[in-house]
Amino acid sequence: MTVDFLLPDLGEGLTESEIVSWHVGVGDDVTLNQIIAEVETAKAIVELPSPYTGTVARLYAEPGVVVNVGEPIVAFDVAGEGDSGPSEDAPAVAESAGGPGDAGETTPAPATGSTEPPVPATGSTEPPTSVDPAASVDPATSLDAATSVDPASAVEPAPADDLVPALPEPTQPNLVGYGATADAAVPKRRSRRTDLPEPEPERADTPTDADRPTSAADVRETRSPIRSVRKHTAAAMVQSAFTAPHVTEFLTVDVTESMAFIARLKDDRALSEHRIGILALTAKAVCLALGRHPSLNSHWDEEAQEIVQFHFVNLGIAAATPRGLVVPNIPDAERMRLPHLADAIRDLAETARAGRSAPERLGGGTISITNIGVFGIDAGTPILNPGEAAILAMGAVRREPREHLGGIALRDVMTLSLSFDHRLIDGEQGSRFLADVGSMLRDPALAMLA
Repeated sequence: MTVDFLLPDLGEGLTESEIVSWHVGVGDDVTLNQIIAEVETAKAIVELPSPYTGTVARLYAEPGVVVNVGEPIVAFDVAGEGDSGPSEDAPAVAESAGGPGDAGETTPAPATGSTEPPVPATGSTEPPTSVDPAASVDPATSLDAATSVDPASAVEPAPADDLVPALPEPTQPNLVGYGATADAAVPKRRSRRTDLPEPEPERADTPTDADRPTSAADVRETRSPIRSVRKHTAAAMVQSAFTAPHVTEFLTVDVTESMAFIARLKDDRALSEHRIGILALTAKAVCLALGRHPSLNSHWDEEAQEIVQFHFVNLGIAAATPRGLVVPNIPDAERMRLPHLADAIRDLAETARAGRSAPERLGGGTISITNIGVFGIDAGTPILNPGEAAILAMGAVRREPREHLGGIALRDVMTLSLSFDHRLIDGEQGSRFLADVGSMLRDPALAMLA
């Protein structure tokens, strides 16, 4: 028998996924738990295993198509239970997306996402030989190129005494896509006596404006569908910005001692492979400071009208990826020693850039860090990750002249920007937390006392 595999729920709050690629085709034999496809959710790319052993009878969606949770994506002929007859009556997506000859099929092919504009109807009743190819205007061409076509000059004019009365000439060009009707797209030429020979056709090697490709400079705008990570990020940021009252505080810290400490760690053979940097050091300082300021590691439960205090730190690290911004988190980060925390951050970033973050890692964070310093930015006002009470932005580490021990010296400085939910955190609590993080970065030895 033929059974459909419905798109499963791949994570909390996810209602749809986009088909990225198929690993199987119609007629292929598959086994239980064999990977059959990759789909992209609003958070990550996920591999889908087959829930059956059998033969692929039909693919309901081709790559690039967004499918809602609960809709069928593939049909299987369960091994030994039936034939593939039903699938042949409704050919697979890969087959229905064939060449022009498929246009006459009774089963319409699903949309392929092509943006090629349709050919506009000219509305002309003249025979094909009386229509000048240069007179039709492709809507995709520029306005200047379209208006440069002169229908009257596209063919050799006949002598005046061979012409019958002319129709009124239009006062301005009519262009499809610029307010004119389709019938007005081709201005009507003067009729020619039927007993006169037709003029010689225009030479094929003479290019017309309509033949010239549209350059990139002619494209005024590009529209892209809102989907996947961008769609999820937009919804999350709107929810956060218009739900939690944000407050942002800034602190510029002398991190010269921290940078010297990092340099010593790189010179240590036992620790150099961990690649400990300023991000890992800041993450450790955040985890330690939360022990003294637990209100920043909490959640406002609006429905239950409760403040939820977390006794663990799921540390989110914002990662810029080709698919957009994601914030996977490191579970129980407060339990990790500095080298292991550095390894976890590196693995998290590499997995996120590859689009392979597990759905459970993309939710359930308790506080986040975003490192905008890698882009050369000093400070910002980061928006809270929904469900979290605080987010810390790290600025670029810069070498600047500063007062030091009664004199002027070049020092490494970095600005920290802390945004927090003012429903949960008062200014005093946020300020003390930020000051503690800054103190540990100013003098890493203080971390031994936390």
